[in-house]
Amino acid sequence: MIDISFFQATVLGVIQGLTEFLPISSSAHLQLPRLLLNWEDQGLTFDVALHLGSLLAVLIYLKGDVVDLVKAGFSRIISNKNSTDTDLVLSLIIASMPAAVAGFLLNDFVGLYTRSIEVLSVFTFAFALVLLHADKKGSRDRSLKQLTWRDASYIGFAQVIALIPGASRSGVTMSAALLLGYDRKSAAKFSFLLSIPIILGSNLLRSYDLYSVQLDSLDSLVLLYGMIVSGLVAYACIHYFLALVERFGFLPFVVYRIFLSIALLSISLI
Repeated sequence: MIDISFFQATVLGVIQGLTEFLPISSSAHLQLPRLLLNWEDQGLTFDVALHLGSLLAVLIYLKGDVVDLVKAGFSRIISNKNSTDTDLVLSLIIASMPAAVAGFLLNDFVGLYTRSIEVLSVFTFAFALVLLHADKKGSRDRSLKQLTWRDASYIGFAQVIALIPGASRSGVTMSAALLLGYDRKSAAKFSFLLSIPIILGSNLLRSYDLYSVQLDSLDSLVLLYGMIVSGLVAYACIHYFLALVERFGFLPFVVYRIFLSIALLSISLI
């Protein structure tokens, strides 16, 4: 039986909520409690609950966009009507496919061979530099309404890299969008929208694995509490991130990632 206290659920929920949507690598941060506090792995059930909280947060925050996209999708199917929202729906589908296929095929390999602290440190540092380059060199003269299916496919293939812990899904997708000339807010917003099918698909895959897990191995109150903490923190994170990145760009996150990579490498050498 996995014993998780409300304090542990709070810490893990805050980490999940903060790092799921920021370009700073959630996988690197979720290793820290285990490394620094010697906590046991929280288990698959709790992971699903935390990710569900993040999913609900982005759905609620972007509810207007999500409703418009769902309506556009049904309009396209039922009455064959095209619109900017319809194009965005198709772009999200296109961008989701590479990571979905790669994740399904390579999930076991990634879990076995790429989760060392050294790998986390190297990729956290490397993709900090990628994000810095993208933020400095991107023209930032294109909006989300100008997103093409070709650009969506490029962002989708870039997202495959994020299967390697430390790269950061949001960091990779935002970097790709910036390099394609999209402004910071559009890059961030597309990354947030793209997280919906990715988190949903990942949770469905994990939920399938839960058939072999004792669902009563965790207190349901702790599960619910962790999900709520993750959701509330993620909601606030999305809100303030959009304002922060428009004003200061991605440099604060680049600096943070560099310090994090140094910290991880130092821990591995102890």
